[in-house]
Amino acid sequence: MKKEIASVYYVRFFAMLMVVLVHTTAQYVHLFPTPSIQNTFYFFLNNIVRIEGGMFVMIMGIVFFYMYRDRPFTMETLWVYWKKRVVYILIPYVVWSLIYEVEMWYYQDRVLVHSEVLNRLLYGESKYQLYFIFIVVQFYFIFPLLMVMVRKWGFFRKYLWLFGLAFEFAYFKFSMSTHYVQVPFFLTKIGPYLLGAWIGLHYEEILAKMTKTKLVVSGVIGFGLGLTYVFIRYRNTYFERLSLDMDNVKWIGILFLAIGSLFFFYFAEYLVKKSSEKSVHRMRSVAYYSFGYYLMHPLVLFQVMTLLPTRVMPFPWHVTIFLQYTLTIILCYLIIWVFHRFVPFASLVFGKLPKKSPLFWQIKE
Repeated sequence: MKKEIASVYYVRFFAMLMVVLVHTTAQYVHLFPTPSIQNTFYFFLNNIVRIEGGMFVMIMGIVFFYMYRDRPFTMETLWVYWKKRVVYILIPYVVWSLIYEVEMWYYQDRVLVHSEVLNRLLYGESKYQLYFIFIVVQFYFIFPLLMVMVRKWGFFRKYLWLFGLAFEFAYFKFSMSTHYVQVPFFLTKIGPYLLGAWIGLHYEEILAKMTKTKLVVSGVIGFGLGLTYVFIRYRNTYFERLSLDMDNVKWIGILFLAIGSLFFFYFAEYLVKKSSEKSVHRMRSVAYYSFGYYLMHPLVLFQVMTLLPTRVMPFPWHVTIFLQYTLTIILCYLIIWVFHRFVPFASLVFGKLPKKSPLFWQIKE
């Protein structure tokens, strides 16, 4: 039996916190004038934590290629693979898409026309975060083909991360010149995905060569690239555009997602080594809820912001935003746990959940 890659739970946890932070702080656009210190601060915060998309995709690559790297690709294997994707991903996605269709009809008077609902469901447009599931499903489709390719071509397997970066940039050039693809497409995230695939295929070797120096260097480079990329976006959004080659800007963005995600993998491995077995198990129990968080948090956040409206509360807006964020994190966890504990077939609503359902602080070992 393969050793479990416990670090993916830590990365999932960090990415889960970041995606909620992105949508909680997005209100800065309407709260603070431009230019102002507050607007600048929230612009940088909101944009730099968008690395969460790369982290989620990297985890998917790690897990899939690590799990299936030694398995024969028989029809039975593929059947189990597709069955799990349908039960634990597509069904919850459809459930929440329909929930958001009702929400948008109730709160924003979106007309529920069957053809339009179906079109939004197909392309992940029922709610602002669901486009990412549309991309994820595309990765599910190409995974078997990529696995065949890495088994057939050793060079491709060895430099998988490099091919990922090249494919992502090539698609950028193609899309800029043709505008042929009008929907979210998996090649926009192929860099972090194939980086994760490379890690999954060479996990033991990478882990043996991991050092604190690599951790620090990847963190410094990733953060530097992130600050640079966000600064360019900030200048181009609010001031006269910088005279920079867009190819170079795109490379900064691609490398930011890849190297930044790699840093969080290294950091998570470091935390696993320093953590007790009980702490790892507790992190695993929280990370199992990450897909549920992704699906549900906009609904919870909307209700929290209705309860604690930023402009009305007597606190400074920064305090209110922090309270909204914290309360959303806590409520999402408790709601998913209640379903997990008391509602049959909760996995059809929130994705794959373990059989036992203790609160994370109740886990003893």
